[in-house]
Amino acid sequence: MFVRKLRNYIRGLAIPALLLWASSAFAEYGLNLTQGVTPISREVYDLHMIILYVVTAIGLAVFAVMFWSIFHHRKSKGAVAAQFHHSTSVELAWTIIPVIILVVMAIPATKTLIKMEDTTDAEMTIKVTGLQWKWKYDYLGEDISYFSSLDDRSNSIRKGESSEKAEDYDNYLLEVDNPVVLPINTKIRILTTAADVIHAWWVPALGWKRDAIPGFINDNWTYIEEPGIYRGQCAELCGRDHGFMPIVVNVVSKEDYQTWLTSMKNKPAELDPVKLYKTHCAACHQENGQGLPPVFPALAASPIATGPAEGHIDIVLNGKPGTAMLAFGAQLSNEELAAIITYERNAWGNDTGDSVSAEDVQAAR
Repeated sequence: MFVRKLRNYIRGLAIPALLLWASSAFAEYGLNLTQGVTPISREVYDLHMIILYVVTAIGLAVFAVMFWSIFHHRKSKGAVAAQFHHSTSVELAWTIIPVIILVVMAIPATKTLIKMEDTTDAEMTIKVTGLQWKWKYDYLGEDISYFSSLDDRSNSIRKGESSEKAEDYDNYLLEVDNPVVLPINTKIRILTTAADVIHAWWVPALGWKRDAIPGFINDNWTYIEEPGIYRGQCAELCGRDHGFMPIVVNVVSKEDYQTWLTSMKNKPAELDPVKLYKTHCAACHQENGQGLPPVFPALAASPIATGPAEGHIDIVLNGKPGTAMLAFGAQLSNEELAAIITYERNAWGNDTGDSVSAEDVQAAR
């Protein structure tokens, strides 16, 4: 008797404690969609909740009838199964009612999908290009173009080059060197494509994602009503460093956006060869030039980086068919390519003494 009372007492304490722990734990664990910061994202959220309520009600009704039937028609109560093969009325009912439910749910869903595809009357357009493993942003009509890559801090932590731990960095693997800057209360058309393999540009707060496919241009639009920083990631398995190409969208006031536009237009071209190499080449060939053989060969003491400069320029410009080597001719300017090639030919002990110029690159195009 004493043991039973003690056991009940412990249960009485344990259950409230468990519920208290669960409520605090799940307060930080997102079980639902984010409502986002755009009209489309909120429509998607509302649509999701409506459908959730409908299917939950259907599930409860079906299981309630099923359990009631099992309980009241059990063998111990002497129930005898009816002997019939089909009922036309029942078959009509369980066909027509689901069709009506699906049609009712399809109407708001179709309206939302149509609205998501309507890119008319956009006030500005951005082209997003996915590459292994970074993003390129072109502000069409503004003559602004730049790359966005994983920030150096995250890179150092993931490679074990830093004493800092991942848990000490709130935005580990979610920070970039050059975020996308967008104005609030502006209809923005976003074109997505890719230069190598399939990627997917996804920022949950915007309410949608769009595949970036080589040779195709997909479009979507957004209208962000709240300033802030919104983060996303590539949502398509695109290769070895798929997990290291985050997206950061910095949404500012229209006045601050115009200030940023002006600063970008007046910004001199970035010709730091080390930074350029890290941004465009280090993911495959590594910062120390040792590569990841056999897929990504070493550049240190390689026949390409120490051989004739013409061959080196050609492979960087045009890539190498049948391998993972991309063509950078369409991505980078002559000056940027010249800086990278010169760096590769004189780093890690290569010491060729060569200095490749923008004119050399232009002549090879």
